[in-house]
Amino acid sequence: MSRFDGYFLRQLLILFGFFTLVLVGVFWITRSVSLFDRVISGGQSAIVFLEFTALTLPTLIRTVMPMAVFAAAVYATNRLSRESELPVMLATGSSPWRLARGVVLFGVIAGLMMAVISVFLRPASVEQLEQRQAEVAGDVTAQLLNEGEFLHPAKGVTVYIGKIDLDGTLSEVFVSDRRDALNPVSYSSTTAYLVNNESGIHLVMLDGVALRLNQQGRTLSSTLFADASYDISALANTNKTAERSLEAIPTVELLRDRETIIAAEGFPEGELIDELHQRFSWVAICIAVALAGYSTLMLGGFSRFGLWPQILGAFTILILLEGVRGFVSPVVIAEPKLWMLLYLPAIIGILISGLFLLIAGRPLVRRRYRGTTDGVPQA
Repeated sequence: MSRFDGYFLRQLLILFGFFTLVLVGVFWITRSVSLFDRVISGGQSAIVFLEFTALTLPTLIRTVMPMAVFAAAVYATNRLSRESELPVMLATGSSPWRLARGVVLFGVIAGLMMAVISVFLRPASVEQLEQRQAEVAGDVTAQLLNEGEFLHPAKGVTVYIGKIDLDGTLSEVFVSDRRDALNPVSYSSTTAYLVNNESGIHLVMLDGVALRLNQQGRTLSSTLFADASYDISALANTNKTAERSLEAIPTVELLRDRETIIAAEGFPEGELIDELHQRFSWVAICIAVALAGYSTLMLGGFSRFGLWPQILGAFTILILLEGVRGFVSPVVIAEPKLWMLLYLPAIIGILISGLFLLIAGRPLVRRRYRGTTDGVPQA
């Protein structure tokens, strides 16, 4: 690797890190608002929110990484062109193909990082996130600790807590249990406590009244009590552990045990094939978008004002590749044998990049191209 290749690669990696942080921050803020409201309103602590956020980061990074790679390639190429570094290298005899070595290496490095995230980290994080969500959904104690709201931890059960003190004392407690339709019962007490012991989770109510309605005899009986214990352990088993999603299946299982997964979990073969090759196609797309951003800007000549027409063209190519990605996925799900189509966006991007570098490396063809785009015939 020459000194210029190393310099170009460092510029690309620095800008890639910057754009990744910016895009991840923007997307994270957008998603974390709804996640924070859902977690906190469910009675969970801020630690649970931070845990959920950390588990969603691999998915978020995978989503923004191709955009960060593309933005870094476009920005670095435009800056080197504007500061005359690329024109000088071209004037000394280096071809656009020769100068693309740093970009190719950058795309390979980004692709390797994407491989680690897409193939290994993301499935593991999604699986852990689904397990934690199932655990939180079954945490009745957390569900009950919401003051001023009528909560429904199970079908036929309504709980209201007026106030929760710092020491854990519950005030103005109301419980309605209608699971026995013939004999519904309601409890109301001034104070209560949640007690978790070997026999289960109990709501211990003090100084209250129990109202029991006998539907057959059409009678309502009331009982004043100094203390009463209401077992809510059964409510903790109302939420079954959620089945894992397609994204949570490890890549090794998708490669070796697809038939077992189809038989045990009922996923269609097309969806399994699509998910497997989507994980690897994200690796190829990183190389394609890096080359597309660089090669498109190499079509332009030196300009102190930048290469804005070429930048616009590069973004158009990026949109085209994303459109193709969205088009081929349903086709592969319907016909798994066409899995090669998932790599079509990357192939198209690399072919377009090769064509643009071919044009940029031929002065006569390049001059005609510039004359056509500028609207002024070139001598």
